[in-house]
Amino acid sequence: MKKFDFAIITPSYTPDFERCRLLSWSIQKFISPSVTHYILVERQDELLFSQLQSPNTKIHLVESLLPWWIQRIPFFKNGWLSLKTPPIRNWIMQQIIKIASAQLIDEDILVFVDSDVAFVRPFNLESLIHFDRVRLFREHSYDAQTHIKGHEAANKLLGLPNNIYPTPGYIGNVITWRRDNVLKLYQHLESISGKAWIETLGSTWYLAEYVLYGVFVDHFLKEESGHYYDSQKICYEYWLHQPMSDEYMQKFFAEIQPHHVAVMISSKAGIPVERYEPLVKTVPVL
Repeated sequence: MKKFDFAIITPSYTPDFERCRLLSWSIQKFISPSVTHYILVERQDELLFSQLQSPNTKIHLVESLLPWWIQRIPFFKNGWLSLKTPPIRNWIMQQIIKIASAQLIDEDILVFVDSDVAFVRPFNLESLIHFDRVRLFREHSYDAQTHIKGHEAANKLLGLPNNIYPTPGYIGNVITWRRDNVLKLYQHLESISGKAWIETLGSTWYLAEYVLYGVFVDHFLKEESGHYYDSQKICYEYWLHQPMSDEYMQKFFAEIQPHHVAVMISSKAGIPVERYEPLVKTVPVL
């Protein structure tokens, strides 16, 4: 059986610091084997996040992943100035940074875990490997509007015709990619556009990074991708943009199933971390 190295990758920023602190604690508490957690932040947030630095937690600058012609400009909070593309909106940049992380990280398997996720039970990353193939989250069919837009953008970037819906869904939490496949994705994007891959992505109006990778695997790498598909969600999720009442929060945590190893409470819900941190730390270990 092949031995894989894992890396956990979390783009973050100041408003999510306390969430990221809880995530960092949960990785050290529950994840095996020992893994490096890479937290990617902008230069302006480096000092704050340096508090989380440890032998297994590394803070890296977003700017180190970007070419010289993409710059953060003071007082332009909604995006990045680019000399080769239109201004790049922050939410597009966050997804570009995930894709770009393969340039920084040498580990075989990239495990993307956002700041608003926390692990709640012991979790062995090697359980993501079956017969030398790496788990890829893929729902059999999904026709939500965000997924449709993500597929349309991916098809255009990859040189594919638009699909007939419903299409597979790839968006979730605790998402695993193979680094070697990301490098192949760079090459494919460049072969289609004739431009550097980051310039290609910086020019797109819509991007769903997990959909882009999933469509690339499905249509181009196929059996050579080194993945197997899994539709079971291992993270219990709260996606709504409004806070939970105390009663609802207790109910939410009580509904966590044995196969859930993590929870995600969307940062957009505006729930202070201190309201649910005690519940994260007291989920029964099965």
